[in-house]
Amino acid sequence: MFAEKPAPSPALPPVAVAPHVRQPVRPEPSQGSIPAAWIPRAQPNQWYWIVIHHSATPDGGAARFNKMHQAKGWDELGYHFVIGNGTDTRDGQIEVGPRWPKQKWGAHDKTPGNEYNLHGIGICLVGNFDVTHPTQAQIKSLERLVTYLMKTYHIPADHVLGHGETKPTDCPGRYMNVAMIRRACAQMVASSEGQYHADSRTAHAPGQELLVDTRK
Repeated sequence: MFAEKPAPSPALPPVAVAPHVRQPVRPEPSQGSIPAAWIPRAQPNQWYWIVIHHSATPDGGAARFNKMHQAKGWDELGYHFVIGNGTDTRDGQIEVGPRWPKQKWGAHDKTPGNEYNLHGIGICLVGNFDVTHPTQAQIKSLERLVTYLMKTYHIPADHVLGHGETKPTDCPGRYMNVAMIRRACAQMVASSEGQYHADSRTAHAPGQELLVDTRK
């Protein structure tokens, strides 16, 4: 589903953190392990959730969705990451939205209390998964990204959710198996292979690593 405009307020009380969720630490850039665009410029937000969406469209990409969201009056792309399906971008390409480098709350999952926008990392896979399955490249990239985010921000597997697990919606579609993603990523985190190395050829194309926010 496309993003929903949140109504965050500085006056909102802090969200209670479950005892098993450790406070986030700022990740350090590492050479040759993960794409540089995955390392935010700002101090990390308190991320407690990862929310998986589909775009509900057969094609698209971060730049197109960004324009669509702004045309609706939203500030910018609501998701933190978009994973392409070979239409606007390469199949499995991970695009980093302008919110992520700033560690800005999301605009992808409006619920009472706004928990999943304020403290949830929004990942959108391009495609309508009520009609077709995500591609193998998309699943591989999603598992790589989710594993990294779980390890870096100490997010437990049961906090990796499909959009429809947070509110009544069909997103991310009948053919997106979020339970399978949870299991695979939990295994990678628990094993030595959790220390994976992202393949930059799959992660993003040159010059498309980041949607740059030019506004101050």
